[in-house]
Amino acid sequence: AMPMDAFRVSLSSAVSSSSQGSARDDGDALGDVFIWGEGTGDGVLGGGVHRVGSCFDVKMDSLLPKALESAVVLDVQNIACGEQHVALVTKQGEIFSWGEESGGRLGHGVDSDVPHPKLIESLSNTNIELVACGEYHTCAVTLSGDLYTWGDGTYNYGLLGHGNQVSHWVPKRVNGPLEGIHVSSISCGPWHTAVVTSSGKLFTFGDGTFGVLGHGDRKSVSLPREIESLKGLRTVQAACGVWHTAAVVEVMVGNSSSSNCSSGKLFTWGDGDKGRLGHGDKESKLVPTCVLALSEPNFCQVACGHSMTVALSRAGHVYTMGSCVYGQLGNPQADGKLPTRIEGKLSKSFVEEIACGAYHVAVLTSRTEVYTWGKGSNGRLGHGDTDDRNSPTLVEALKDKQVKSIACGTNFTAAICLHKWVSGVDQSMCSGCRVPFNFKRKRHNCYNCGLVFCHSCSSKKSVKASMSPNPNKPYRVCDNCFNKIRKATETDGSSHSSISRRGSINQGSLESIGKDDKLDSRSQNQFSRFSTMESFKQVDRRSSKKNKKLEFNSSRVSPVPNGGSQWGAMHISKSSNPVFGSSKKFFSASVPGSRIVSRATSPISRRPSPPRSTTPTPTLGGLTTPKIVVDDTKRTNENLNQEVVKLRSQ
Repeated sequence: AMPMDAFRVSLSSAVSSSSQGSARDDGDALGDVFIWGEGTGDGVLGGGVHRVGSCFDVKMDSLLPKALESAVVLDVQNIACGEQHVALVTKQGEIFSWGEESGGRLGHGVDSDVPHPKLIESLSNTNIELVACGEYHTCAVTLSGDLYTWGDGTYNYGLLGHGNQVSHWVPKRVNGPLEGIHVSSISCGPWHTAVVTSSGKLFTFGDGTFGVLGHGDRKSVSLPREIESLKGLRTVQAACGVWHTAAVVEVMVGNSSSSNCSSGKLFTWGDGDKGRLGHGDKESKLVPTCVLALSEPNFCQVACGHSMTVALSRAGHVYTMGSCVYGQLGNPQADGKLPTRIEGKLSKSFVEEIACGAYHVAVLTSRTEVYTWGKGSNGRLGHGDTDDRNSPTLVEALKDKQVKSIACGTNFTAAICLHKWVSGVDQSMCSGCRVPFNFKRKRHNCYNCGLVFCHSCSSKKSVKASMSPNPNKPYRVCDNCFNKIRKATETDGSSHSSISRRGSINQGSLESIGKDDKLDSRSQNQFSRFSTMESFKQVDRRSSKKNKKLEFNSSRVSPVPNGGSQWGAMHISKSSNPVFGSSKKFFSASVPGSRIVSRATSPISRRPSPPRSTTPTPTLGGLTTPKIVVDDTKRTNENLNQEVVKLRSQ
């Protein structure tokens, strides 16, 4: 794993929105990520090397929200959490993923865990808008409405929607019935997927057990299929549980034509056990069925847990139904037989967003407060302990953060917060000339050190500022940082040339290395996990589908680099060819023992790069100068790190 000092902590080190308009001067504030719960401590999700359940003498979980560490500046727009993996989308339309690899769900084309956000390179030239994570697969939607899926399609027939059982270790576009149709939202369960189009149509595919697909039967579907019973109605949003599905559907209400208006109603179907469908019984429903007990509220959002459903009305009220075993219904008096509205500490709050894990719930209010409740093990509720909560409880650690979005994984939680500039320093006067600010003398933030300056002390811009939202665009920096960055760049440039001379290795010689040579013992260290069967062990914890899903399918081919890079019968679409077609792009050029080339150590040392090259793992094809001489590179980066430390302490 990479040394901790090589990472810029995403948020805790840095934005005071109190400095009016300072962030708006160069664009909107950055979106940063906090994460807590299972595996977010020293587990892979938290930047460590330990898989969940692999060892018990390390602090695997984080019981409180902690800032996501990343080697590159990530302006996060959208985030989704699976079982032990996370995917995020930046405002620039790039998609990153990290966590425990299992069946290709990370989308990087290798069977190796990834402890920090890593760019999915095969989608680097695609403008991604949103992402969703199941337990074993991941889906992404582009700005133009195309759907891409990847992960382990061998657990279940049609899990990826490509009409076959083949695993896809890199994203593949879903065509078939969705050809030419604009997808607006997506939801993933462990065994099925729901797709909402911009015209309000609802498609589902995957395992049809319990009628979870809503097609009137229990058959599995390997290609997206529209739910016939909802034709003519507009679906707003859908959510997938394990064996049930829910959707908000616009229905015309009113007696006379003059008073007709649409209202969002809650429809549920699939397994009715524990009252999760909200119909007052435990019967399964094979088609979408309106929850009559909630005919009054106008719904806008819905989320599903393992055995519960959560819905949000346009009035900002939260309703729950289903199992109450861990207090996840949020109402101590609720028995789960019928839907109930959550009161308590939310009674005077307007909830704007809801998210649901397997057995816990998180909500975001209009005051940017986060409340959680339900199962508390692994610290997934973010209260610093592992206790269950049966009513909404404020996440105190995020009280001073401006949270803009939340997401739940199976047993962990994440939040996107607006980037805070350095606080705790006197912001009433310029950090340079020490003259107080006033109406005419505006304050500006330096996008490198985060301190506030007047215009004359921060009139220069640099493309290498460590906090820049877009690494390809110049942002305001103070005079001191400008000089430091320029000096560091010159030092970096000279050391690059000396490394190239002493190492006697040029780009051409690197490109001439054969495929077989690329997978020597050093490369083997980088891709440390290639045991396919290891990916199946975690599935033993599943309470359902245990026997059916664990059958090893012969069509599943694990990408075990053995010199020949045998990928067997795996489908690789044309759009994915850049990853596999050129071995230069596929394998990392980092030195042994390092997941990320040390060039990414300091934000200051970054060279200007073309759009979409902000991957944390530079590849052979993307390096301008190869860095093979370890000692020289290490020395250079240590010097640059010291410069950064000095700079930030001023």
